[in-house]
Order: sequence, then structure tokens, then C-alpha cells
Amino acid sequence: MKIAIIHGQSHKGSTYHIARMLAEKLKGEITEFFLPRDFGAFCVGCTSCFEKSETLCPHYEMLKPITCALDQADVIILASPVYVYHVTGAMKAFLDHYGYRWMVHRPEERMFGKQAVCISTAAGGGMKSTNRDMADSLFFWGVPKIYRYGTGVAAVSWSQVGGRKKKQIEKKISELAWRITRNEGKIRPSFKTRLFFGIMRQMQKRGWNEADVEYWKEKGWTGKARPWK
Repeated sequence: MKIAIIHGQSHKGSTYHIARMLAEKLKGEITEFFLPRDFGAFCVGCTSCFEKSETLCPHYEMLKPITCALDQADVIILASPVYVYHVTGAMKAFLDHYGYRWMVHRPEERMFGKQAVCISTAAGGGMKSTNRDMADSLFFWGVPKIYRYGTGVAAVSWSQVGGRKKKQIEKKISELAWRITRNEGKIRPSFKTRLFFGIMRQMQKRGWNEADVEYWKEKGWTGKARPWK
């Protein structure tokens, strides 16, 4: 099992430790990136990725190692502490660069067979909306199985988190790791994913963006082919 972790911060706080805990319990090959250390560019809104090709993005080469890791992973973990009830600015800037991969444009077919996890922590609240920020992108990328784990730790560092709370976290993460391992190789797109893909397929048949239309035709998705088995 290959695991790719994208940390929405460069420091190793509670969110980092929980993401690592999960990855280690999955006992796979772990590749991790820290934002903004490993990628910190903002989308400039040039629309080249939508209208022509993602290779024309001014940050394409900088982002390429992370893109390759995401594509090769069996499990993707997006981890972000809560910043004003949402993901960190670095995580948001990172996700912005994959708008061209949403199903409405040119989704990567390998995404339709993956599992993903959204992890967030806060001293107080905001985990639900933060996880939603990340889950939105994962769903529209085509990832069929998305887990969410958010917890309030009542602390600003992992060392300050109480022993009882850490035991509760470990129990939940162990359960989550078991579910992911049990589902390995058995993932199929949900009805919601298939429905949304079908709507996008009809849009691409009519065509409104040449780059997207050609991509869907090349994949055979406007015909009988699908990005899942």
C-alpha cells in the first residue's frame, strides 16, 4: 500500500502526529509533503490549465513531485489544522492548482480507485468545515471513498494534549486504519460519484471547452468506457 500525506502546515503539531499515526498503522510506503515548505505558490488565475493544458501552469514543474505521489498512492491523506474554521492558506493554495482535475474538466482516472482521508484538529472547533474544504476537492477529483476525522484537542501543541485524549485519538485512528485496510482493493465509485460523472459526460458530449472535450473523447468516456472497472 502506498500512502501520500499532504500536510497543510510545515510544523509538526497535533494534526501532523495524527496523520503520521494513521499512515504508520496502515503499514505502507509513506511519502509526505509539507506546505508551504514543499509547495507554496498561489494560483495566478491564468486559466491555462482549464483552457489549454495543465503543463502551461507556471507552477507545473514545482508541483509535479506531489502530483506524481498523489497519482501513485493507494491512500491519500490531506491533513490541515483549523485556521479560522477552514484549511490553512497553504492547503487552499495547493488545492486551487488542481481545479483542472475536477470531473467537470479533466479528472485523472486513477483517482476513481483510491481511498482518501481528511484530518483536522483545533484547540476548539471548526473541524467539520475544515474537513469539508478538503473533501470537496477529493470528491470532485473522483475519489470514491473519503473518510473524515476531526478532533478538538484543547491544546496548541501535541505535547500539551492530555494522555486520555491521546488514547481516544489512537483508538479512533486504529479503527480507521482497520476500515481502510479492509477496503483495500474493493473500492468502487458510489452512486453519487457515478451520477455526477454521468452529468459531466453529457456536458462533454455537447462540448464547451475544447481541451476538456478532446480529453474525454481520448479516454472514451463519452462512449462506453469509464474510469473504473
